[in-house]
Amino acid sequence: MKIASFKPAVDKKFLVLLAGLMWCGVGVMLISFSINWLSHFNKQLFFYSAGFLMAMPIHHFGFLRIADKNLERLLPMTVKKCVFSFMTWKSYLIVIIMVSVGIALRHSPIPKNYLSVLYIGIGLALFLSGLRYFRFFFKLLQIKTI
Repeated sequence: MKIASFKPAVDKKFLVLLAGLMWCGVGVMLISFSINWLSHFNKQLFFYSAGFLMAMPIHHFGFLRIADKNLERLLPMTVKKCVFSFMTWKSYLIVIIMVSVGIALRHSPIPKNYLSVLYIGIGLALFLSGLRYFRFFFKLLQIKTI
């Protein structure tokens, strides 16, 4: 019995969709943490604005470049790949580190209103960069397969 027959192989369209859902989903999660934290503070507009201003360079110079490199890897695929290959192994390690740092920050003595700026910045940047995947997903849907 071949072990490869148990591999959950999917088309590149699904991998691109899954990557977009993951990036946008994590972005929404981080922003929702911030909204919850800021609901207890005055001067919310200042913190939201600071987070938004932080998100733009993080999106443009950071996550968008990562998303484009990932799309460059995914789009040329011609055969079905494992469902977990929507990210590289190196990216999985980075995610583990980022989640660990996020948990540590949430449990740190840093005031939540200041921490919300970072979470809004990273969350919005992830969400905006995740939209790039959806753009390519819809382009892939339009391509007729023979």
